[in-house]
Amino acid sequence: MNYIDALNLMHEYTKSDALRKHMYAVEAAMRAYARKYGEDEEKWAIVGVLHDFDYEMYPTIQDHPLKGSEILKSKRYPDDIRKAILGHASFSNVQRESLMAKVLYACDELCGFISAVSVIRPNKIVDLEVSSVKKKLKDKAFAKNVKREDIDLGIKELGVPLEEHIKFVIEAMKANAEKLGLKP
Repeated sequence: MNYIDALNLMHEYTKSDALRKHMYAVEAAMRAYARKYGEDEEKWAIVGVLHDFDYEMYPTIQDHPLKGSEILKSKRYPDDIRKAILGHASFSNVQRESLMAKVLYACDELCGFISAVSVIRPNKIVDLEVSSVKKKLKDKAFAKNVKREDIDLGIKELGVPLEEHIKFVIEAMKANAEKLGLKP
């Protein structure tokens, strides 16, 4: 198991450019948090880049991410990676016990939301401020498919202040703005 293998697996199952960019955004946040916490950056990047790899093929809550976990098991991915990915979906009823699982859950919906805020701005993510993200979070009509309760619960489980987490994720995504399609 290595990052290149994980990336190839994601590309095999995911054809949508938008979904790939979402997984790259989560990967960027996971890498940044791994560095912050002194964890295995490659392992955390793998979790980020694979957390939704099965979604296009198995989009129902009965299947995603359960089918993906079965695929990862057959490819001998470690249990902690599979458990973190299963835990990013609350309906899987898999507890988020590890720091890696908590970070994935805290970053997933927020990365999607930050991307949504960024794409409508002239300078995209380059000059995005925490206050702009917080303002849009209050607007329930904006990016209405993003589960704000998941963002709130993720931040609570991770135990970091809202503003600090948003800023951290923005900075991680800014460092990868071109790959994420978020450069003006």
